[in-house]
Amino acid sequence: MTPTLEQRVTDRLQASHGLTVDSFAVLPGGHSGLTFRVGTLDDAGSRSEWVVKAVPEGQKSIGRHDMLRQATILTALADTDVPVPRVLEVDREEPAWFAMELVAGESLEPVLDDPAVAPDLAAARMLRAAEILPRLHAVDHRKLPGLAGDVAGPVLSPGDELARWGKTLGAVPPELVVGGAELLDALAATVPDPIAPCLVHGDYRLGNIISDGVEPVALIDWEIWSIGDPRVELGWFLVFADGTNFPGVGREVPSLPSAEELVDAYTAGGPALPDLAWFDALGRLKMAAIMGHNLRRHREGRHHDPDQEKLPATISRLIETGTALMART
Repeated sequence: MTPTLEQRVTDRLQASHGLTVDSFAVLPGGHSGLTFRVGTLDDAGSRSEWVVKAVPEGQKSIGRHDMLRQATILTALADTDVPVPRVLEVDREEPAWFAMELVAGESLEPVLDDPAVAPDLAAARMLRAAEILPRLHAVDHRKLPGLAGDVAGPVLSPGDELARWGKTLGAVPPELVVGGAELLDALAATVPDPIAPCLVHGDYRLGNIISDGVEPVALIDWEIWSIGDPRVELGWFLVFADGTNFPGVGREVPSLPSAEELVDAYTAGGPALPDLAWFDALGRLKMAAIMGHNLRRHREGRHHDPDQEKLPATISRLIETGTALMART
């Protein structure tokens, strides 16, 4: 009989690390693969907790289920100053899984998640996240272990990113993303030249940063990391700095830093980054495309979630503000 995931994890942690599993429970909130909270005891009786991310039964490590690729980048960053969880174990037998340390702290998006974060704390965390992001972008990905060959994938230019999210937008019925095609055309007409590529997380925001008070202690959810333009990452981060971007699904948080303040924190007095308004608008198009995709799946009955019916106002707002940004460039 094929062993269950729990049995595989139990056997591997015992054999490789002398750890006895005493709890194994689903950890809610994950959107890629399966996520579990696992408790262990060592021979001295000391207890530790871990997060196990696993490929669903019957699937392989491909796309958003590619746990091996996530484990690779976390392992590669272990000796850098980028805060990431420590990887304990990787099982490459399909369906693959890996175990990493459970990092204590909060990972809450102030404008979207519950419970609400106190405004002063939310503002401080956002500024600190902007200050920390250059650490990731400064890592020399060419020297990181395990990223040779096809693991990192192709270097993505701004045009590549636009094509990627334009494809997602194009799969959504036009009536769910009114004005989206026009915003896409405006972006396509003025694609900026790329700057030096770097390692990008792909979904850098406070919801994917575990914070201890103000300080980021772990950057999590690496399923779409790539080598690309750092401004793509920064533009996406800016989308979450304004609660008015999310009417009906989010909240306005007083005192959040402005886009200008966040960019200043990122550059730390260095040279200005060109064409940031384009990347801010791209981030809004990306979010509108993702939300339109989720709303379509709900209405087609592929993933029933009545909360998706709250999205139309936010989709419209994102497209309208993205279009306004492009009109000013």
